[in-house]
Amino acid sequence: MPRSSPSLDMTPMVDLAFLLVTFFILTSQFRPEEPVVVDQPSSVSQKAVPSSDLMTITIDSAGRYFFDIDQVDVRRNSLMEMAKRYNMTFTEEELFEFGRLQTFGVPMSAMKSYLDAKSDKRKLISDQLQGIPSDTVNNQLNELYNWIDCGRRMWFDKWGTGDSQKKLHYAIKGDNNVDYKKVKTVIDIFQSPQIQVNNFNMITDLEKGD
Repeated sequence: MPRSSPSLDMTPMVDLAFLLVTFFILTSQFRPEEPVVVDQPSSVSQKAVPSSDLMTITIDSAGRYFFDIDQVDVRRNSLMEMAKRYNMTFTEEELFEFGRLQTFGVPMSAMKSYLDAKSDKRKLISDQLQGIPSDTVNNQLNELYNWIDCGRRMWFDKWGTGDSQKKLHYAIKGDNNVDYKKVKTVIDIFQSPQIQVNNFNMITDLEKGD
């Protein structure tokens, strides 16, 4: 019998590879650009901050407050609860956009225009504002307090409050040059009688050895 080299048709495999690449490109959601960048202080602590189930309060060098909490439905429900407290309404499209956000720092009075703007314009809008207001001792009017309170309530509504339920972690991410009074404001809100959060993380960069 004459010998012949075996042949293998690679066309189906190439087609499959291109189909997979196309699928991942069309279904991937790229993380939006962070509206604020902070220069984190360094420390020698090696304790890792949880990467999920996390509420984060960010404070930039200008002392502006930014808020973020994990899970799309928790974020949407938090905005809906804030809308009730401030007598506002949001469309389904605005709620959808808010659910896609990560960190944000705009007052409720500017939230609708912020959500209605194109994604590439939102950072410009955020830069022109003073962050989430917290300049009142009245917790009912303090927006930062209300965001923290609404975020916790919506998390507990979803996951419950028992020890066996999914736990919400808390973190403060402050710029290296921020006034400590700004950080203490967040700590005071966490430790207020209505919220009572005494276990939270301070996000820092690991200090390099000599």
